[in-house]
Amino acid sequence: MNAAASNHSNAPLLVRSETAESLQDGATSLITLLADAGATGGALTANKATFQKGSPGAPAHFHTKATEMFFVLDGTMRILVDAEVLTLNKGDFLTVPPTVPHAFAPAPGSEAEMLVVFTPGLERFDYYRLLERVHRGEATVQDIRDSSQQYDNHYFDSPVWSKALAEH
Repeated sequence: MNAAASNHSNAPLLVRSETAESLQDGATSLITLLADAGATGGALTANKATFQKGSPGAPAHFHTKATEMFFVLDGTMRILVDAEVLTLNKGDFLTVPPTVPHAFAPAPGSEAEMLVVFTPGLERFDYYRLLERVHRGEATVQDIRDSSQQYDNHYFDSPVWSKALAEH
């Protein structure tokens, strides 16, 4: 099995936990990079997201090119899907098709861990690295806004999500 990137979607890809790149995405969440589009022949992009209690998670956004899949590995997550806030528990699975607004954060008082997969894949690891640079003060929120087309992340204000986050 390949431990490094391959441009062949039919080539197996193995990412060992001890060699996976992890990024601090804010003070209360960690993103572990598993497989980017280049390593899977464009088939998918995958990461593991770990959230501490109180993490703001991901703001309301949508993608135009990919379905995003969430599998809760541990804890409890709240996920906005269109105008509804769902609660997902350990073992729950959700797909969000292109153009459907969504957001996510751990439920109040909960830590959580999720496997997040995009299909088809899009080179997104540099987006996560940009988030880490913003967290460290080396880039700005405007840099994130400017990258929305490149990384297919389109942010917007969601009164439903804002209300859900305010409810602890």
